Amino acid sequence: MEVEDLRTFVEVADAGGVSPAARRLGVSKSIVSRRLLRLEMELGVQLLARTTRGAALTEAGITFRDHAARVCAEIDIARETIRPAGDLRGRLRVAAPLSFGPTHFAAVLAEMALRHPELHIHTSYTDRFVDLISEGFDCAIRVGKLADSNLIARKIGPINAKYVASPSYIERHGSPETPEELMTHQAVMQGTETWPLLDGDTVIEARPLGRFKADNGAALVAAALAGVGVAVLPIGLIQDHLDSGALLPVMTRYPVPEHGVYIVRPPGQHPARKIRVLTEMLIECFKNPSHVADSASD
Repeated sequence: MEVEDLRTFVEVADAGGVSPAARRLGVSKSIVSRRLLRLEMELGVQLLARTTRGAALTEAGITFRDHAARVCAEIDIARETIRPAGDLRGRLRVAAPLSFGPTHFAAVLAEMALRHPELHIHTSYTDRFVDLISEGFDCAIRVGKLADSNLIARKIGPINAKYVASPSYIERHGSPETPEELMTHQAVMQGTETWPLLDGDTVIEARPLGRFKADNGAALVAAALAGVGVAVLPIGLIQDHLDSGALLPVMTRYPVPEHGVYIVRPPGQHPARKIRVLTEMLIECFKNPSHVADSASD
């Protein structure tokens, strides 16, 4: 049984079709189809049901997909173990937030590509929550409070945020100074999230009300600048606006608790060395405040 056949099947299963899997793998559709056919003939079962819209896993395919993915991962780890220490090859698929990725993480990924010319790095920048396993990502960079999951996470650095509003909003509605006052103001927010506040050493939570919601940090900054409402935003996105006075701090007696930036990966006993290398490079980046503006404190 060929490893590339297994890897190709996993890609087709995760991508939902031969064409997107071929694009991910950088090979032709005919090569993907031949590998799938060879694997199915060797196993004696049909793994994928081909349709005009793509490919769906059969019951046997659903069962076999996780086993195939684990085999591929173990072989990758074995290969890395016997390679020279500085030699990274293959592909690294990373999901990064659109709000921070291009400005805070892209340079690190570019530097990794320069150091390891045989490594293919594919990065998806999106503020959408990415399912690493079903979408075939090796790891993700996530910012803020992590949701409970079975993913393995490692903190790579801190991130700080502030409650802010525009001068025009404050002129019309005043500046909230307490959690109780905050609840009476319009909020610019991502969804139905709670907002954390520090009352001394105690973290308390407020549930703001808002009619403006967006899943992208730049859009939230634009709404706050326009005077739509109060926002809680990472310093890295708003430092220039704070310096210019276009946004003003509010709730200064109840600051935002420090959160983190994390590398998360699917569960497994050993992280691939390419993920370890990326993690170490990001940690080093966060140790240098000049590289990560939003890690600076007030």
